[in-house]
Amino acid sequence: MVASARPSRAAQADRILHVFRAPIGGLFRHVADLARLQSEAGHKVGIVCDSSTGGPRAEQALRDLMPWLALGVNRFPMRRNPHVSDLAALTAVRGLAERLRATVLHGHGAKGGIYARLAPVRADEALPAPIRAYTPHGGSYNYRPGSLLHRAYMAAEGVLARRTDVFLFESAYVAARHRAFVGEPRCQMRIVQNGLGEAEFVPIVAADAPYDLVYVGELREAKGIPWLLDALAALHAQGRPLSLLMVGSGPDAERLQAQAARLGLADAVTFEPPQPIRPALARGRVMVVPSLAESLPYVVLEAAAARQPLVATDVGGIPEIFGPRASDLVPARDAVALATAIARVLDMTPESRDALFSELSLSVQARFSMTKMGADVLSGYAAAAAVRMPQSLPARSAPVQIASKSA
Repeated sequence: MVASARPSRAAQADRILHVFRAPIGGLFRHVADLARLQSEAGHKVGIVCDSSTGGPRAEQALRDLMPWLALGVNRFPMRRNPHVSDLAALTAVRGLAERLRATVLHGHGAKGGIYARLAPVRADEALPAPIRAYTPHGGSYNYRPGSLLHRAYMAAEGVLARRTDVFLFESAYVAARHRAFVGEPRCQMRIVQNGLGEAEFVPIVAADAPYDLVYVGELREAKGIPWLLDALAALHAQGRPLSLLMVGSGPDAERLQAQAARLGLADAVTFEPPQPIRPALARGRVMVVPSLAESLPYVVLEAAAARQPLVATDVGGIPEIFGPRASDLVPARDAVALATAIARVLDMTPESRDALFSELSLSVQARFSMTKMGADVLSGYAAAAAVRMPQSLPARSAPVQIASKSA
C-alpha cells in the first residue's frame, strides 16, 4: 500500500503562536526573546495575549516586536482567574490557530497553557493538528501544597497533561513540582532555562548618589516586600539609615506604602513606576529580591549577569541561578536573616564585593545562554512532532541553528 502523500513538516518552517495572558514581567520577556529567535531562524511567529493588561508600556513593547511577528499580535480579554469568558477566549484561539494555520501552539503560564492545550483546533490531511507545548512560569505550581487552590490547580494540570505534546519547563524546580504533584510527564519534556544575551553581561555602571538598596518587580505581598520593609526598619534601628528605591507596580502598592509610613520609613523609601532594569539597578548599591516563591526570575538573572551586588531568598529556581553560591541565599519570610545578609554585603570591601559578584556573573554566563534557550525550545517542538507522526516525519531535520547575538 502506498503511504499517504501528507506533506512532511521536516522541510517546512513552523507557524508558532505563543499564547499567554499578561504582556508584562519575565514571562513576557521570555516570549519576546523566543519570538525574535524563532523568527530569525526562519519560522513564522505570532502572539496571543490579554487586551486589558500591560498598559502603554506593553503596547509599545508589542509594537517594537512587530518586525518579528509575521503572524501578528492578537489581543482579546483574558481573566486571571477561571471565568465563563474563558469559553469565548478558547473559541478565539481556535479561530486564530485555524486561520493562521498554526503548527505549534505554545502556551505560557497557567492561563496561556489552558488556551493553547484545550482550544479544539481542527486538523486535516494538509495540516496536522498543531503541537501543543507548555511552559509553566511558576504560577499555579507555587501555591502552598495541600491548600484547596493547590489541589485544584494540580488536578487541572493532570487533565491538561493529556493534551500536552511537550513540556518546556523553565527551571528544574518547577519540573520537580510537576513530578511531585501531577506525575511524571508521559510526553516529551525539556528543562529550558531562561537565557540572556551577551550585552546583558556588561557590568552596571553605578549612578551618582545611588540608593543603598533597590527592588525591581511587582508590588505584591508574594514578592516578599513586607519582610524587606521590616528588614529595613531593623537596620534603621541598628543605626544604619539605609535608603530603598522600589521600582514597579502592583495590587499591593498602597498597602506597602502604608506599611513604610507605619514603620517610620516614609522618607527612606521611594516608590517609582516600572522602568528598564539596567538604569534602575545602577541607582542602587545592592539589589534585594525577597520573594516568597519564584520559578526562574529574569530579574535575578539580569542582576547577576550585570555584576550587581545582590541579596535574594532561597526559593524556587533562584538556587539554580546562584549555583555554587546558593548557600548565600536567605530564608523567605525572615526579616532578621534578610537584614543580616544586606548588612554583610554592604560591609564587604569594594574589592571583595566586586570579586564575589564577578564570579557569579561568569557562572551565569556559562549556564544561561539565550542561544541555547531558543535552540532547545525548537528541539522540543521537533521531538514532539516526531513522536506524534513517526511515519509522516521519518527524518524531521534538526531545528535551524540560531546564531549567537547580543540581546
